[in-house]
Amino acid sequence: MSDLFNQALVFGVLGGLGLFIFGMRTMSEGLQKIAGERLRRILAALTNNRIVGTLVGIGVTALIQSSSATTVMVVGFVNAGLMSLVQSIGVVLGANIGTTVTAQLIAFKITHLALPAIGIGAGLKIFSRKNRKFMYTGEVLLGFGLIFFGLSVMKDAFDPIKDSEYFRQLFLLIGDNHLLGVLLGAILTMIVQSSSATIGITLALASSGLLTFEASVALILGENIGTTITANLAALGTNLAARRTALAHFLFNSLGVVYMLILFPFFLSIISAITPGEADLVIQTQQQAQQFGMELGDKPYIARHIANTHTLFNVINTLIFLPLVGVLATITTWLIRGTEVQVDLRPKFIDMRVLNTPPIALGQARAETRRMAQYALEMLQETNLYVQDADDKRLEGLEKKEEAVDILQKEITDFLVALSQQSIASQTSRDIASLMHMVNDLERIGDYCEKIWLLAQRKKFQKIPFSDTAKEDIKRIADQTQDFLAFIIGALEREDKSVIEKAEFFEKSINQLEETYRNNHIARLNTGECAVIPGLIFIDMLHSFEKIGDHTFNVTKALVGYR
Repeated sequence: MSDLFNQALVFGVLGGLGLFIFGMRTMSEGLQKIAGERLRRILAALTNNRIVGTLVGIGVTALIQSSSATTVMVVGFVNAGLMSLVQSIGVVLGANIGTTVTAQLIAFKITHLALPAIGIGAGLKIFSRKNRKFMYTGEVLLGFGLIFFGLSVMKDAFDPIKDSEYFRQLFLLIGDNHLLGVLLGAILTMIVQSSSATIGITLALASSGLLTFEASVALILGENIGTTITANLAALGTNLAARRTALAHFLFNSLGVVYMLILFPFFLSIISAITPGEADLVIQTQQQAQQFGMELGDKPYIARHIANTHTLFNVINTLIFLPLVGVLATITTWLIRGTEVQVDLRPKFIDMRVLNTPPIALGQARAETRRMAQYALEMLQETNLYVQDADDKRLEGLEKKEEAVDILQKEITDFLVALSQQSIASQTSRDIASLMHMVNDLERIGDYCEKIWLLAQRKKFQKIPFSDTAKEDIKRIADQTQDFLAFIIGALEREDKSVIEKAEFFEKSINQLEETYRNNHIARLNTGECAVIPGLIFIDMLHSFEKIGDHTFNVTKALVGYR
């Protein structure tokens, strides 16, 4: 047992693993800084084509060297409504293949390049602060060097225990009991939160001659289960679709491991057939050690076998489950039940490719603005209902619609700015200005809706009572404001510009209600009928409804063509 607590072993493994994980993170972050924003745009612009999604998942993960980063991004996109459940499963399948590039990379015997890469990378990172591209390239090189240096440190740490009977029996047990190997691989990956790190440990152990090929494959299979924990942790607190995406990741990796265990001997024979050399060949002479540049007792071919195992498992698993993406989505929907408000945050009508045809582009912007206006109306309707019944089930839908309105305002504005830079007629320029005013006012309506439901939430949680009179006053101004917005959005749909007189009537009516109810409330305060704290919430609500009326009138002015 003294070997188990050998100081050099423990410190070597911990230090080597730390360098390896830090190297992986540094390289991944550098790659993401170089191309991350473009990759996010690629992911967000995916079509429903599952094959395209898988290819993008492979490409993105291979470029940023982190399946965890890809799956966390995907879960975030699903949670934001930018990607469907079926889309996301295809991308995560691709990410599983993309992450195997890491194992293929570290299976190459290029440890001698580690220190030069660290030196050059650190130099670029430290001395290129004014040139971000060089600085990020330095991070990539530094991370690359640390990966191989950490791997070398781990391997050297394992060398002293090659002759340990205790460890020999332990690793033989893993080789004989594949389920135990899968379990250990999964647990270790869950702990270190990096399948690449666990694969690094496996490669170091196997290359040192401590693990058989069978034991290594069992650990690799377990690592493919353990890596899914990252996406599931990222999905905590997200919506149903995002949690289903994370569950799908766990399901297809776990099911893949199950059938691979059933076909274990056949799978090993395939790897051996496609990979040069004998996996468990051990260097036994100094001549062999010099030939391979390794130590006595090392296994020169096993690293490539392990890397090919990792790749082939994920390729086979993807090919099997790619046609079953719809089935997986159905299963995860059945396992995580529930319904939620579906709000599509993506622009539906605007398309940058039509900017060269301004009349079509302007029509698209109008259609997207009408869609945004409908969200604003739905928000006001739900807000008014929440004020009345304080049903917290409404909050998720309200928050989603508020986010949708914010996103659409930015997307439509960016589109209109790009359109204004084209060669356009003066009338088109005026129409663009009107639409810009309109989307800004609609976004402000969403902000005031949020303020009202937050006030109602505070009223509920702090158990602040309203008098019957205050409740009636709030209901009347809320109904009047809702009717006004619904009337104007109807006119917007019909492109009816003859509504200015009725809009003026609505706005004056809401202003008068706000002033009357505020004065009545002050009178009730003076007579002691109302308390101060409920009064503050009441006044804030009145003011917010009045401001919604103001912004609705501004939408009307933008519609009819003057401000």
